[in-house]
Amino acid sequence: MAAPLTLYGRTWCHLCDDMHAALEPLLAEFGTHVDVIDIDADPVLEARYNEHVPVLICDGVELCHYHFDEARVRAALMARVTPDRSAQ
Repeated sequence: MAAPLTLYGRTWCHLCDDMHAALEPLLAEFGTHVDVIDIDADPVLEARYNEHVPVLICDGVELCHYHFDEARVRAALMARVTPDRSAQ
């Protein structure tokens, strides 16, 4: 199963390291993981994100970039584990 979260960044980016570290407690809390993608390994991703990293994506939606937004990430992860009762 694919990770619900993808973190686009660079290996030498301190903001990327900071976001990954800030994300760790939520990963543990929700029992999930993040796919970390080095944009420098892919010219298409490098062109797309370049100086915009880190970028955290959940199910195709950008949650935050540059700095970690715990409230937004928590809400996105909660939405994945809370059934949509309006569909019943």
